[in-house]
Amino acid sequence: MTAGKKMHMNEDSLRQTLLRCKSGDEQALAALIAWQMPRIRAAAQAGVCPGLDFEDAVQEGIIALFSAINTYSEDKGASFATYASLCIRNGILTARRSARRKKHALLNDSLSMEQVQCTPATEMTPEQTVEINERLSSAMQGIATRLSSLERQVLLLFLDGASYSTIAQRLNISEKTVDNALQRVRTKLSRV
Repeated sequence: MTAGKKMHMNEDSLRQTLLRCKSGDEQALAALIAWQMPRIRAAAQAGVCPGLDFEDAVQEGIIALFSAINTYSEDKGASFATYASLCIRNGILTARRSARRKKHALLNDSLSMEQVQCTPATEMTPEQTVEINERLSSAMQGIATRLSSLERQVLLLFLDGASYSTIAQRLNISEKTVDNALQRVRTKLSRV
């Protein structure tokens, strides 16, 4: 197995997972987060700048994914993967712009509110932010209760970008054990 191995979902599985997500299923939400984490991490890495570190950029990407889940409609003609990628990228770019504006706060103070560019599609109310944080916390608790200790460790290292061989070395297990653990994670997180 390669370090770049990603979790895959077919269209039917993705459609079912989205429906479950929209109805509040934490395991479905965790599966979508795990599926999109490589995209989120790549966009976050590109979005790092003074005032926006990698972890904050990842959090912005996850929030944008929640927004994508809640606003996606098949009727618009785009696949969810395309739509989610766009939302994630735009959410991180908006955070980057905001961080840069804070870096130059003295310059921004002289601008009127009409001159400051905003992206209304990615702005959220405080209530939406609290709801998203609660759903994320609940999803993470669901992951913690469904997965064994080894599976959690393997998943965290995998989501952190570690290769199978790196995970195997760190946990003192074989690469096959790493692959088996990730297969069990995929199965457990995709169950109804």
